[in-house]
Amino acid sequence: MSKEHILIIEDETDIQELIKFNLEKEGYRVTSTLTGEEGISQAKASHPDLVLLDLMLPGIDGFEVCRRLKSDDETKKIPIVMLTAKGEESDIVSGLELGADDYITKPFKPRILIARIRSILRRVNKDFSEDSSVMSIHNIQIDSSKFRVTVDSEPVNLTATEFYILKLLIRRPGWVFTRGQIIDAVKGTDYPVTDRSVDVQITGLRKKLGSAGKYIETVRGIGYRFKE
Repeated sequence: MSKEHILIIEDETDIQELIKFNLEKEGYRVTSTLTGEEGISQAKASHPDLVLLDLMLPGIDGFEVCRRLKSDDETKKIPIVMLTAKGEESDIVSGLELGADDYITKPFKPRILIARIRSILRRVNKDFSEDSSVMSIHNIQIDSSKFRVTVDSEPVNLTATEFYILKLLIRRPGWVFTRGQIIDAVKGTDYPVTDRSVDVQITGLRKKLGSAGKYIETVRGIGYRFKE
């Protein structure tokens, strides 16, 4: 069986060829385009398993490509990994807020990029849906049907908002969630969630989880992720 199909949207041909060479060496099927317009058309036509998207593109830039793909029912579920040369927090935040799933800054080592891609595809294929009744990671278990969280089999008393934040993070270990994405997902079930209150909720959640609180990592200037 052939491996997953990856679409590269990158206008620098040397970088594009480097990525393509390494992906194909790993057995992935690869399609590449030089512009955002071509990338959008290709994504709609072939429905790739993942898109590698450069942010600095001629014409329609990567931000607009991301916005269009994530707002289209045909392509919104395709994972997008942003490639950015700047590595500036504002660029990363903007891309994640538009719906990108992860990012990697240039220059990068091909093996690191491959590892990130493999990790994302593995999580997608694992299909941790929001309706999953029980999810376990490290020493934490969440039972959605019983609204119950345990750490080392000991119950942890969480508020509804803390519960949903933890569930969101655990569903995608390693993925960076901005405060805005957390707000959109949680919507203040029992507490008015704002950018500032997300930090308060995370602080309280870590404290209640005890030693397991260390798995909720802060990504400076961006948001939070759950350690893989």
